[in-house]
Amino acid sequence: SQMVEVDVAGRPGGAVSLAVGMASIFSALPGMSGLMAYWYQFALVFEALFILTTIDTGTRVGRYLVQEMAGKVYAPFRQINWIPGVIMSSGLVVGAWTYLIGTGSISTIWPMFGAANQLLGMLALCIGTTVLIKMWKSPYLWVTALPMLFVGVITLTGSYQMFWMFLRKAAALAAGQAFSLYLDAVLVAAVAVLGLIVLSDSLRQWYGYVVLKKPFTSSEVVVVAGGGSAGRMQTAICQHNDEGCKFKLPHGTGCC
Repeated sequence: SQMVEVDVAGRPGGAVSLAVGMASIFSALPGMSGLMAYWYQFALVFEALFILTTIDTGTRVGRYLVQEMAGKVYAPFRQINWIPGVIMSSGLVVGAWTYLIGTGSISTIWPMFGAANQLLGMLALCIGTTVLIKMWKSPYLWVTALPMLFVGVITLTGSYQMFWMFLRKAAALAAGQAFSLYLDAVLVAAVAVLGLIVLSDSLRQWYGYVVLKKPFTSSEVVVVAGGGSAGRMQTAICQHNDEGCKFKLPHGTGCC
């Protein structure tokens, strides 16, 4: 408390411990020994911004997913500007993470967030690998494929361990108290299985494109003659094979 000039007694764990630890590290830098109180406040602001932006982005993406799924049952839900759909889907997502916060703790929510976040990174690297293949940059696949496999193996292993951890904790509690832990286990398993499906299907497709040399189709923006000295840009469906790339436009074809 004396070092950060704030009374932190009775506030163990979580944000306060992280802020004190970050302040200790930064204040150990040359010339920063007298700024620990400043670094403590800086760390708290950093945590708040990180948490708020994560909740905002997660809620927004969750709303889009809910609207897309609900749109298969009731078409107006697919319209992201339809106010009733926005309110209902946003309320559902907010209610879901509010329930997790109210029934869990940092010891359960933080590992789940970490697993989902790292699997998202794996999917981003998976998309990058696909883009490299479609750009005919196969010699550089290791740049994205190796980090993707590294992150994927570690995160899926951690998700497997976390799944059984939640089940063991739930088995030791009464039925009413164990529900939230069973829900956590289901959520972790769902995220891990979906990530594994995307990864396995991507590996199958990459094997066909890179090893078996199967032709593939992509949507690309190409410049066609006309419309000024620089030409005009149109979205084309490009078919790639060993002979190169041929694209189809609404009014003709050409070569990339």
